[in-house]
Amino acid sequence: MRAIDLHSHSLKSDGTFSPSELMAYAAKKNLKAIALTDHDTTAGLNEAADWVRRYAPQMELVPGIEFSTIFRIHEEDHDIHVVGLFINYHLERFQQNLRHFIESRITRNHKMCEKLTEAGMPVTYEQLMREFQDGVITRAHYGRYLFNHGYVKSIKEAFEKYIGEGCPCYVPREKVTPVDAVRMIREAEGVPVLAHPMLYRLPDADLRVLLRTMKEAGLVGIEAIYPTHTEADERYIRKLAQEFDLRISGGSDFHGENKPGLDLATGYGHLFVPEDLLEKLREKRTLPGVSK
Repeated sequence: MRAIDLHSHSLKSDGTFSPSELMAYAAKKNLKAIALTDHDTTAGLNEAADWVRRYAPQMELVPGIEFSTIFRIHEEDHDIHVVGLFINYHLERFQQNLRHFIESRITRNHKMCEKLTEAGMPVTYEQLMREFQDGVITRAHYGRYLFNHGYVKSIKEAFEKYIGEGCPCYVPREKVTPVDAVRMIREAEGVPVLAHPMLYRLPDADLRVLLRTMKEAGLVGIEAIYPTHTEADERYIRKLAQEFDLRISGGSDFHGENKPGLDLATGYGHLFVPEDLLEKLREKRTLPGVSK
């Protein structure tokens, strides 16, 4: 059985491979399928699709996206990511919603630039755009900028001291909820999946509240196979999937050089996402005029 990878990023968000380079790497690894799931953007999908069509027609590209959302419980906000698979990203309404996401990111980026400048690390949004011309500007780009210009000794230090959540130069995103993301993905004929659930460190009761809320909105899958999940983590997520009638998904969350040591398809060396999961997820797509 061949491997698939249903969670990866290009430099159109916070990865370091171009969409074409990522597809070439996936083909070199003989993947049956790969999903490109950049943060809050589909800007790399046409390039990726064109490369696969020309050079690796035997490999399937799953059009995807990863939404960054906020889940509020017990008067606390939690950063929750929702992956969309098999999306029809050409739909105009979907693209209008994405443009709204990008506009809110730009507003946030200007505020973060102001805070960094006030902290003695002058940077403008225009400088970031010139230095990182191909991507949606994320905190990973800020970290690399601060490192490139000698303000920090590592990208990790940038997050820990300045731009991580709760740090002096951090600015929260507009509060798009997981339910909003699920509905947007379903409207785009896609399959919504809760990404890396163990990373949120939610108590079991709170995770169940999140899953129940998202399931009612149309959640289809949950990412049980993930590089940092232990065997116990995966068993726990699979049990939740059975309880909430969710399909299993998995992926490496590959970012290229921005996540050193983490490789496409294999994660930190032991990851394997079997190809049979793909069809089980695909059959849950909701197409116009078809109910499931």
